[in-house]
Amino acid sequence: MSRTAADIGAGLDRVRGARAIRPGERIHVVGIAGAGASGAALLAAGLGAEVSGCDSGGPSPYAPALEAAGIPIEWQHEAAHVAATAGGRPDRLAVTKALTSIDPDNAELDAARRLGIPLEPWQQVVADAGVGRRLVAVAGTHGKSTTAGWLTHVLAAAGRDPSAFVGALLPSSVTGAAPATARTGRGSELIVEADEYAGNFDAYRPDLVAITNVDWDHPDVFADRGAVVEAFARWIELVPAATLVVNVGDEGADLLRERLAGRAGRRATVAVDGSPRAAFASLRAEIMAAGPAGTTIAFVGELAPARREVTLRVPGRHNVANAAVVAAAARELGVEWPEIMRGLETFEGVGRRLERKGEVGGVAVYDDYGHHPTAIRATLEAVRQREPGRRVWVAHEPLTFHRTAALGDDLAAALADADAVAVADIWAGRDRDTSIASARELARTVARLAPGMPAEAPGDVEATASWLASQVRAGDVVLVMGGGRSYRIADGLLERLRRRAEADSAS
Repeated sequence: MSRTAADIGAGLDRVRGARAIRPGERIHVVGIAGAGASGAALLAAGLGAEVSGCDSGGPSPYAPALEAAGIPIEWQHEAAHVAATAGGRPDRLAVTKALTSIDPDNAELDAARRLGIPLEPWQQVVADAGVGRRLVAVAGTHGKSTTAGWLTHVLAAAGRDPSAFVGALLPSSVTGAAPATARTGRGSELIVEADEYAGNFDAYRPDLVAITNVDWDHPDVFADRGAVVEAFARWIELVPAATLVVNVGDEGADLLRERLAGRAGRRATVAVDGSPRAAFASLRAEIMAAGPAGTTIAFVGELAPARREVTLRVPGRHNVANAAVVAAAARELGVEWPEIMRGLETFEGVGRRLERKGEVGGVAVYDDYGHHPTAIRATLEAVRQREPGRRVWVAHEPLTFHRTAALGDDLAAALADADAVAVADIWAGRDRDTSIASARELARTVARLAPGMPAEAPGDVEATASWLASQVRAGDVVLVMGGGRSYRIADGLLERLRRRAEADSAS
């Protein structure tokens, strides 16, 4: 059953116009260890706010950056965080919808309501951090973290010193500090990853919008792709003067372009050669060569009067499309082509996007956030480009029961493109009904589609790491994919492989 944005953000204040974050303003972030909420906290702290936070989920990969910034964190939700804090009551709470969607009457939120303290989605804090800056929003069903991180890297390498919020860890080379989902700069641009789920991007009023693609996802709020297209269109229509960069090589994004055909704002279009409408794009990317070391492409078209060739370090056709979006957006922001090309060429990716975690005993382990069939297919293609000729395992933790139930057949078909599959227990996230799908049934469907291929459901992330360690052999590649806690599969597998290698050497 579908839910509305109001259901998911129950009890939160309506989106308002952005206002500057005041030095000394007290902001308490509920769910602070999440990718997005942690970025909001860092941006606010970087502007002089007094930030605190709590998260009942415990430490995450995003927590070290918060700790390095001196932001105090409590690992439980309590009304006392609101009613009595060391620095006084918060001026507002910034809240993750992962909490309101399942526990809108949480004691901490209820205490804030009784005290008249504003309750806002954390995206409002990010929007407020953009006051006085040129706001650049990167949106799309897939690839927005990589694209937003890549654009941040290009602008930083060009000396523009942007601020940024990205839903994946930016490396220290980009943040200038610990790996984090935010960068605080003194330049005029703030780059934000804008998510379509349940009105998450509604707080943003960007000056430039870059669209990577539009696919059907979040079946709990969108009935079909048409509903997703309409959500993007309604948001973009709120900023009629904003520049729009669209990857028209993607069918859904091209439908969005058509839906916005009468819009007056400036528009640039991109596509990978061979894609639909590539011949009509303002910027076209031609793939010249693809191999383990990267993908060599050439840009041609109205936005590139002279042919521009560059070798991308991140593999995959989908990353060629992302690079085209980055190049067009950077050019619209006034970055010159030589600087764009340097930035494209030196980008090595963001956290959990085909991140090579290590190789032990001849087994290479990658970690990736992909959890949608389209993302799984694209990432599998990319890892085969980088690791040709090797047997590829996919260890997948499905993200939410509702998505697994709605996309199950397509999800199984995407997983069946691997050489072997392990399906970890489904990460519930914001789901209330955990009976509508199961990891075991998904693994069985994969096995039916690919007879003879190993396809098992070993259990939770720890059990999955242990099972994989008993199955893999030298020469294999393990691609861990999913949201939730799937990163623990990659870390756990590498640790088990190291212990096995040490035991073998000792004997």
